[in-house]
Amino acid sequence: MKLQLWRNATLLLNIDGISILVDPMLGEKGSMGKMPMTDSELLNPLTDLPFNKEELNKRLEGIDVIAVTHLHPDHWDSEAVRLLGKNIPIICSDVISDHIAEQGFTNIMTVKDQLQWKNITISATKGQHGTGKIGEKMGIVNGFVFKKENQSVYIAGDTIWYDDIAEEIDRHQPQNIIVAGGAATFSVGDPIIMTSEDIVKICEYAPKATVWVTHLEAVSHCREDRKFIQGKINENGLSERCFVLDDGEEVELPF
Repeated sequence: MKLQLWRNATLLLNIDGISILVDPMLGEKGSMGKMPMTDSELLNPLTDLPFNKEELNKRLEGIDVIAVTHLHPDHWDSEAVRLLGKNIPIICSDVISDHIAEQGFTNIMTVKDQLQWKNITISATKGQHGTGKIGEKMGIVNGFVFKKENQSVYIAGDTIWYDDIAEEIDRHQPQNIIVAGGAATFSVGDPIIMTSEDIVKICEYAPKATVWVTHLEAVSHCREDRKFIQGKINENGLSERCFVLDDGEEVELPF
């Protein structure tokens, strides 16, 4: 398995030559505008993709399937809807499948618990996108576990650390865990994705797993940048198995 971070939560996962694009946000820098419920005047996304439009189109031609964890625009934007072929297979929960179908996509595979596709076992996982009223407003989110034979990777999605994440780790025993860091926070309420403290907790709970941190420096409500998170990783002696990915960086997942 190989993993490449494109930007934010947009990931390319390659499993034995099968290319899975996760949470495509494909618009240009600034195309989403200001982040609601914040005081920031910055236009999102804050960065461009790490390749130009021509290269993006080439890369999209090689994608076999799309996986969508939820429909917030930094995970599924209007440019993704425009660029992706309407017959490309899309994996998502039944909570969002009707909406994606209304956008013209015709090959949708819903995952309530588990799905078998091209010898890959795909499991849907729980997530909690914040706490209190903000968490309720953010809606239902999920992650995915992709497993091929004895190799597995858990993409946690937009979630904080809470008891159900521990249960998903116990259930699936993933060797690789991909988390959304950055401590994104609105003008009120607590962080809606993992803080550096949450990342340390997940490392401590899964001491045999390699943890990869994404969702950084691309949207304006994230409060922790790569340098800050790397510092916390180093302080806790986790630098040999917890890694902060750069945009465009490709890695081979260890097993």
